[in-house]
Amino acid sequence: MSSHRGFTLIEVMVTVAIVAILAAIALPSYSDYVLRGKITEAIAGLSGMRVKMEQFFQDNRTYAGSCTTGTVAPMPVSVNFTFSCPTRTDTAYKILATGSGAMTGFSYSINESNTRVTESVPTGWVASPTCWSLRKDGSC
Repeated sequence: MSSHRGFTLIEVMVTVAIVAILAAIALPSYSDYVLRGKITEAIAGLSGMRVKMEQFFQDNRTYAGSCTTGTVAPMPVSVNFTFSCPTRTDTAYKILATGSGAMTGFSYSINESNTRVTESVPTGWVASPTCWSLRKDGSC
């Protein structure tokens, strides 16, 4: 009597099906996790820039002239976000972080009152007008 060793075709197919189901569940979760990790670049850049803007204001008694190289408040540099100062007056400012590349569609801002706004998010995400949306459901 000879004994055969190895796997049957059915056993291999069941194993492949199980791995495919697990991958189908894990891949979207992982992709969302990676996106949320990249959002922290914008949050950190905006928070750091706010501190620098207040320091600039303490030194100069105006926000005008900030957001330029050579000042205490130069624009942050990021791989996934582009930072800009669309508003700079004597008493007000707005700093905008706009996503690029894989982060296209995301846009966050902060102003002199520390008001944090999610300007835009890609399809499938919910934007919050009163905070920075960090998850798909719009939670902060």
